[in-house]
Amino acid sequence: MLETEEEIADLQHLLDASISRAGGHLTGIVSDESRLDARQLVTELTGMKVLVLATVTAHGEPRTSCVDGHFRHGRWLFGTAPTAVKAKHLIARPAVSATHVDGERIGVFTHGRAQVFTEGPEFEAHNAYFTEFYDSDPQSWDEAGVVYATIEPGWMVAYAAGASAFPAG
Repeated sequence: MLETEEEIADLQHLLDASISRAGGHLTGIVSDESRLDARQLVTELTGMKVLVLATVTAHGEPRTSCVDGHFRHGRWLFGTAPTAVKAKHLIARPAVSATHVDGERIGVFTHGRAQVFTEGPEFEAHNAYFTEFYDSDPQSWDEAGVVYATIEPGWMVAYAAGASAFPAG
């Protein structure tokens, strides 16, 4: 768990605000008893989690793909090749949705805006993290290298079957 107390408080505020804006269908499924709080969420999302990432084409058509998602400081972080269609979508149209699902055990649904890093201090910090995590420099994985993106969440809901059994770090 890398989040500060302030980041956990901000994440809890986002989770509470998001569910308060949800419709009856969603709140009927994601009840008080099946929601993870911020501490449970950051504890559960340690390490790499497969994300289904949704971007938008220039014609407004949705496109999904999978990325290695890392939940750090209350935000999703991932990398991709700069030549990937998803990278081009994210740069041109940063609105994005991401979903992490582990069967019926947990689901984390996020809508927000992507920020793509191609250079600079944030890029270097993300590259150092991924190099340590994968024990290999991601810049060596593709001739074009790797760009990194974070999702600044504007809405997030975390569902878990048996949420009370999830540890809170």
